[in-house]
Amino acid sequence: MAELFDQLTTRRALAKIGKDFHRRGWMAGTAGNLSARSASAEGCFWITSSGLPKGQLDSHDFILVDYQSNKINQRFYDHARPSAETCIHSAIYNLFPHARACFHIHSVDACITASRISSGQQHMPLPPLEMIKGLDIWQQNPEVSLSLFDNLLDIEDISRQILTRFRDRPPVIPALMIRDHGMTVWGNSLQQTYNRVEIIEFIISYMAQTSGLAFEQGKE
Repeated sequence: MAELFDQLTTRRALAKIGKDFHRRGWMAGTAGNLSARSASAEGCFWITSSGLPKGQLDSHDFILVDYQSNKINQRFYDHARPSAETCIHSAIYNLFPHARACFHIHSVDACITASRISSGQQHMPLPPLEMIKGLDIWQQNPEVSLSLFDNLLDIEDISRQILTRFRDRPPVIPALMIRDHGMTVWGNSLQQTYNRVEIIEFIISYMAQTSGLAFEQGKE
């Protein structure tokens, strides 16, 4: 029987996921970041160190961060520093207490699909494919969207926008897209988050390979 990610220690599971995502082309070079709440340190999460090739991660390539203050609680190398998107992961853990893991990937298809949405729109409509059920959407021909944010030089500005928007209206889809950048997905376990990344990337790839979006652009 295959070993589920939730059966592994947190850092070992994250390292395996990083290698898998790199192999698929979702974490080229040093792009992307992975995090998961610590099982032993309350209010903290492990996140990939900045600037590391995700296809070569091991269990020591992670930093323990407090998601209230973003302060480092533990690292295995003195030179290690948290990923640039740490503040986005902190925002997700603060917003959603049930979230146990948060993965941020970069894919070509994600950039293509987001580029088709008019500037100023905050949602990317998703087609009602069967795979939507994997996101706990159990409706006939559901009309759901992926939250869309502009890619800003200051990552903390993006995290503040995420906090502001999602506090007012939590998203139906447990994910968000940053234009010209990539998507971030979260779930209540490592395995669920991994599965959701696969599902959303499948839907996005379908959209990228069709001539246009399934719904009118900008429709929520």
